[in-house]
Amino acid sequence: MAFAEKIRMLREERGLTQTVAATEMGLSMRGYQNLELGATPRYQSLLCVADYYNVSVDWLMGRTEKREVNR
Repeated sequence: MAFAEKIRMLREERGLTQTVAATEMGLSMRGYQNLELGATPRYQSLLCVADYYNVSVDWLMGRTEKREVNR
């Protein structure tokens, strides 16, 4: 599953609109939409998304199947 598909799935699991998710993450609406459309995330955006949804960056980027953050 690609990054864009994962963040859409996470957003829908929480029942959020793109507007609400973007606002709560501190991202622009257009920027968040672009991520769901397949844009490559910038480093800071990637961290915002991972922290907001409490998932690992490695999972978001397809490097592991484990969603959990190792802390």
